[in-house]
Amino acid sequence: MAEQASGGGRIELTALSKFYGNLQVLNSIDLVIEPGEFFSLLGPSGCGKTTTLRLIGGFEEIEHGSVRIDGAEMRGVAPEKRPVNTVFQSYALFPHKSVADNVAFGLRFVDCTKAEAKRRVGEALELVRLTGYEQRRPHQLSGGQQQRVALARSLVLRPKVLLLDEPLGALDAKLRRVLQLELRQLHREVGITFVYVTHDQEEALTMSDRLAVMDAGVIRQLGTPREVYDAPSSTYVADFLGLANLLPAMATAGQVEVLGQQIAVDQSHAVGSCYVVLRPERLRIVGPTASALRGRVETVVFAGALTHVHVAVGDQTLQAMVANGSDGPALAEGAEVGLVIGPDSLRVLPN
Repeated sequence: MAEQASGGGRIELTALSKFYGNLQVLNSIDLVIEPGEFFSLLGPSGCGKTTTLRLIGGFEEIEHGSVRIDGAEMRGVAPEKRPVNTVFQSYALFPHKSVADNVAFGLRFVDCTKAEAKRRVGEALELVRLTGYEQRRPHQLSGGQQQRVALARSLVLRPKVLLLDEPLGALDAKLRRVLQLELRQLHREVGITFVYVTHDQEEALTMSDRLAVMDAGVIRQLGTPREVYDAPSSTYVADFLGLANLLPAMATAGQVEVLGQQIAVDQSHAVGSCYVVLRPERLRIVGPTASALRGRVETVVFAGALTHVHVAVGDQTLQAMVANGSDGPALAEGAEVGLVIGPDSLRVLPN
């Protein structure tokens, strides 16, 4: 299906707002998604991410602002007339039709010979690794296989943009992780723009070229997964994206005081009251020493490759992660330990 990687699929949202009655669910969104990007809209329920997707796909009417795809204004354009296809959480496969007939369904409405349709269905099924499943019915497939059929049904139409509305949400955790990597590989193979809606931070971090963290109808931060994770712009983003210790602190020029310890920071920030973000995996647990924060282990939770440790330091409880098998002090509950906070372990955020 090399034809799909022919370019296009640039999405421009300008001052995009949406109201349901007096309730504003999107507040003047400005966003550009580049051709061929895997872009995720990430946020909790009610943040506006699915509404944004539905406005791009044509399932909601554009009333305020604009949606452009490859420069063409989408206001008033019906969903079936847009260069877009959508995969929903409920795959909506026809139970009485075979896999091949489900995938071919949309080709009935395009100018396509039977021979061409058969070839395109075969290519789409090969792309999602379902060659040989053509004559099965949906009830004969696993959840992951049904999800692949839904993907093939969308890709067979060769859209410039594929919209994915939490398509892995109904699957178990292990299968979701497998399909996250498969979706990422599929995106590289087809080369079209993917816009992915999820509330699952792991999905967004694993698959995205860039992501937007949304809250209350606005974009709180936009960037690559590493940029947003390592350098959150607000306590909201830091708390939502991954585990984080958010601690009140006092900043002065070149350093910050947190939990009674002065730490030099290589980061420009306002002087005065602030918060610091400490990612649990960047806290190092050592034996109790004068140079480290002194604390007492409250809980130790084994989680396979990692152990999650909660350490009480003064009136705060900090989360830390320790790789199992690594050297370090005994981590029994009640043990006295030290926590080492390096200058590259924290991020200073405004109060």
